[in-house]
Amino acid sequence: MNPLKRLGRRRASVLALLAVATLVTPGAATAAPEGVRASTLGAQAAQSGRYFGTAVAAGRLGDGTYTGILDREFNSVTPENEMKWDTIERSRGSFNFGPGDQIANRAAARGQRLRGHTLVWHQQLPGWVSSIRDANTLRSVMNNHITQVMNHYKGKVYAWDVVNEAFADGGSGQMRSSVFRDVLGTGFIEQAFRTARSADPSAKLCYNDYNIENWSDAKTQGVYRMVRDFKARGVPIDCVGLQSHFGAGGPPAGFQTTLSNFAALGVDVQITELDIAQAPTAAYANTVRACMNVARCTGITVWGIRDSDSWRSGENPLLFDRNGNKKPAYQSTLTALGGSAAAQRTGAPSPRSAAALPSSFRWSSSGALIAPKPDSTHNIAGIKDPSVVYYNGKYHVFASTARSAGYNLVYLSFSDWSQAGSATHHYLDRTAIGAGYRAAPQVFYNTQQRLWYLVYQTGNASYSTNPDISNPNGWSAPRNFYSSMPDIIRQNIGNGYWVDMWVICDSANCYLFSSDDNGHLYRSQTTVGQFPNGFTNTVIAAQDSKFAMFEASNVYKVQGSNQYLLLVEAIGSDGRRYFRSWTASSLAGSWSPLAASESNPFAKSSNVTFPAGTWTRDISHGEMIRAGYDQTLTIPACKLQYLYQGKDPNAGGDYNNLPWRLGLLTQTNSTC
Repeated sequence: MNPLKRLGRRRASVLALLAVATLVTPGAATAAPEGVRASTLGAQAAQSGRYFGTAVAAGRLGDGTYTGILDREFNSVTPENEMKWDTIERSRGSFNFGPGDQIANRAAARGQRLRGHTLVWHQQLPGWVSSIRDANTLRSVMNNHITQVMNHYKGKVYAWDVVNEAFADGGSGQMRSSVFRDVLGTGFIEQAFRTARSADPSAKLCYNDYNIENWSDAKTQGVYRMVRDFKARGVPIDCVGLQSHFGAGGPPAGFQTTLSNFAALGVDVQITELDIAQAPTAAYANTVRACMNVARCTGITVWGIRDSDSWRSGENPLLFDRNGNKKPAYQSTLTALGGSAAAQRTGAPSPRSAAALPSSFRWSSSGALIAPKPDSTHNIAGIKDPSVVYYNGKYHVFASTARSAGYNLVYLSFSDWSQAGSATHHYLDRTAIGAGYRAAPQVFYNTQQRLWYLVYQTGNASYSTNPDISNPNGWSAPRNFYSSMPDIIRQNIGNGYWVDMWVICDSANCYLFSSDDNGHLYRSQTTVGQFPNGFTNTVIAAQDSKFAMFEASNVYKVQGSNQYLLLVEAIGSDGRRYFRSWTASSLAGSWSPLAASESNPFAKSSNVTFPAGTWTRDISHGEMIRAGYDQTLTIPACKLQYLYQGKDPNAGGDYNNLPWRLGLLTQTNSTC
């Protein structure tokens, strides 16, 4: 977004996308063939960014049928007993990591995620721990055990069940009696989580329990109150594990509500020990659907592979029978994950409707939802360049405010789009972000650093951070990604402006895209570990004529696919703004046209209907409604929505004084 240019009704011929100067990352991972991905549990779960795992026993790894299923079907493993206290530290200070290492190393060699289970539990606890009655001694022993175990597995364990089953059954909603609670008091859980965070800052820290699946149960409410308190006080907790040992009736009716309510606290939820008596097909499908319907339900683990491997073997509760054959519940589970029975039988490619974008788009637009709200010190003409995330039950919108004197940033939040127009506007020039030219914001949550990032342009590419997105006063002062404009931009910018910075990360690297109003899209990169520092290797990622690749680039990961989507704002032959689109299989790869012409645009007034009346002919700088809110910028593959800026078609004059407003596009040709 360039606040300095003055645009009248310009004409521009839209040229085909030229061959682009891009770099392909050596050794970049490629997706498995579509038929394979759609016919196994773990690979199908991975299409939506989730895992489907199982509990593993080291003693069964010599069984070829067992390991065959394990390797084929699951992309996550949890050691069944090998990381519990009585295995790892049977005598004080003497650690036996052999059985756990056997599982951990095998999982790493096969690319399977590893969940650590469990650090602090009142069962399978050596007698020497259970007999401690001195608080200082027990605290030291607990902290040392957590630290030693997590240090040993640092970098190998994705998530730890830090504390397991600490709450009592029944109607009390209180913690159960255990050596830890009785000697250390109820604060032992907080102590365990704080120690765990210090030991391995990168691992997700989970509280895990059974019989917390029914929202109205006192035990569920007790755990919920604890997690809510932890989040309010900054106690490090990242996820809640619901074991989900169900009877033949399957999950309670309100299971999805329970998952959603925990997730709304700002934690992931995981189904950690799933088994269902007699394995009814509907019960398994309902359990999986509940997880799939909650964005922060990040994975499912079944507690064993075959019925004969289960701690409930007499109830035949798993997806494979005693001979390793798939049971009917297997297919209902795969289907609920989005899998394809046909692909499983024939090896043919599975339908891609749930994970592929169409080649053309149609949209319906709302009216103008968000307008400027001037006050005594902000005489605002337009509100522009929105960035939006849905988090903790609210839409959080950041935007530029425009007036003749220049640009700044504003923040507002609301629970429903019907409330967008009445939301309070918080002007960020009153915060540490400060006054002066700030424009074109982009917001996301960095899961590694547990910080919100607000990226914006100041003449450089700048950012601020905030631990709480809902606190407009929590943003830090601006910092720059670059010491100065990269040479390649300076050499190609011509009479344009360096604008519209955009950050997106994959599992290894973070990339910063920017535009120059002169037909070039630039890309720099740094590692995830170095971010926000170290952006180098700036290249021209794509180029076209000046008005065909103008500004306001967005780049997203498409959920459930090995696909990225690039949007760039263009100026049409009628002088109106619209968006073109491309796709690539990696962020460092070359871009292939999708809906990339004026006759087949991604979004232009020609493929948008306006049921409430045509209030704009420009579809300009905006952002997708994402499937999540983290640094991967993941969007759904269908039922897309795009928050954009538009204006009165008859408005003209000084660019900074144009009456931009924000509206919402909703895709009308979705196939799913």
